Amino acid sequence: MRRNIVHAFEIADLLLTDADDMVQKGYGWMLKEAGLNFRDEVFEYVMKNKDKMPRTALRSAIEKLPADMRKKAMR
Repeated sequence: MRRNIVHAFEIADLLLTDADDMVQKGYGWMLKEAGLNFRDEVFEYVMKNKDKMPRTALRSAIEKLPADMRKKAMR
């Protein structure tokens, strides 16, 4: 199971700076869904990459995280 989250992060890394809005929504959704089972790992990933990550992907990725985590990610 842990291997699946690694694959999700590898995919997100490849798409991190893609300019296409739909790509950003897609990998943001993938991270959001991964966060249901790997909340802390996804939060760490978002915090590490939030300066490079487009806002569309960031907002999608953190949508289902707890409010305190969402606030930290949006700073």
